[in-house]
Amino acid sequence: MSFFGKLKNRLFKSSSKLDEGLEAIVEDGGQEEVPETPVEAPVEPPVETPQAPVETPPAAPQEVPEPAPEPAPAPEPAPEPEPSLPEPRPEPEVIPPADPEPAPAPVPEAPAPAEPAAPEAPEEAPAPEDTDEAPEDLSIAAALEEAPAEAAQPGLLGRLFGRQSGAPVVKRVLDDDMVESLEELLIASDMGVDTALRVAANIAEGRMGKKLSVQEIKQLLASEIARIMEPVARPLPLYPTKPQVVLVVGVNGSGKTTTIGKLASQFRAAGKKVVIAAGDTFRAAAVEQLQVWGERANVPVLTAPEGTDPASLAFDAMTRAQADGADLLMIDTAGRLQNRADLMEELAKIVRVIRKKDPEAPHNTLLVLDATTGQNAVNQVETFQKLSDVSGLVMTKLDGTAKGGVLVSLADKFGLPIHAIGVGEQIDDLAPFDPEEFAAALTGLEG
Repeated sequence: MSFFGKLKNRLFKSSSKLDEGLEAIVEDGGQEEVPETPVEAPVEPPVETPQAPVETPPAAPQEVPEPAPEPAPAPEPAPEPEPSLPEPRPEPEVIPPADPEPAPAPVPEAPAPAEPAAPEAPEEAPAPEDTDEAPEDLSIAAALEEAPAEAAQPGLLGRLFGRQSGAPVVKRVLDDDMVESLEELLIASDMGVDTALRVAANIAEGRMGKKLSVQEIKQLLASEIARIMEPVARPLPLYPTKPQVVLVVGVNGSGKTTTIGKLASQFRAAGKKVVIAAGDTFRAAAVEQLQVWGERANVPVLTAPEGTDPASLAFDAMTRAQADGADLLMIDTAGRLQNRADLMEELAKIVRVIRKKDPEAPHNTLLVLDATTGQNAVNQVETFQKLSDVSGLVMTKLDGTAKGGVLVSLADKFGLPIHAIGVGEQIDDLAPFDPEEFAAALTGLEG
């Protein structure tokens, strides 16, 4: 399954929340409308059917030769007129059966009866007109048989599957009350007050007074979200500097260790030489977890005894990475809450020590955010950005939240690059951020 498929399936909580909210908004004051195009379609076929039998006069000449077998016995009583009847071949042959007894006398009168014979043939011509009417009746009957089948579609099944052609669609006029309800729904989806108001206003611009369906609102909402996210969708930049130092920060339980392992594995698969420094020296489980990922990706993991100063480990790791000619050095850090000043000062110390080795380090500072924290992620970005100069974001655990809109709020407020998003624990559950796929998955919009 593609990553977008996983994202779409695992964001069902967010998409279902928006689905239910949008349906409730539209149904409140909305009306069902049946599309006009499917109703007009069945009227057209019967108009074309009468033209088809008009083109079938070749059937009429097939019936004209039917009297020909009757004159077959006629040549016996009139052998003499054979030389005189070469010009009107079929018509004079029809005359003898009418007057078989006075065959010798009417030889000169033969042209006279030929005239009534001629009208007899056209008199039989209207017979095919009757046959033409028969197919018309059949075509109308067929059309009537098809009509109820099409009319049945907008019934119960048509309402359950509203996307079928001809099914009634609920639409509501976009007014101030509807815009206000939409704003409340977006705020409840953790999109933030400012962002929700802006998105709702952009959707309403130029559309006030128009009727919109749930599907149309989804398309407008997905388009607006993709527009906001497009400028921040950038992959992790790589520099020629060796080693390129990537410092990974975040609060407790945000998924830093798992993200480092996945990124290291992907860079290693791309041909980069990677070294990992287990800077979370206060939690033995974090070191063990990194070592497991290092074994999977065939990447060395540098560790230190529990309780060691993480800044000292970072300095030693840079020395080792330079000696080994590594392309990337990824440094894990202990989780810390943004309101703990002492722990935040410890992070600032790591940055100062790294810069003694390389004034430009760290080249990337990734802030890993847990999507389940909601709007608290905004406070985390503000605090970490001040102390460690955050250069990019990675959003994890999007599969465990019903409020994935927080990523839209972060993009709208800070404009920081979003390098990757995660929707699971597997190695392929972390992928580059795609704004259009994310917008479609968040809103439940089907392609």
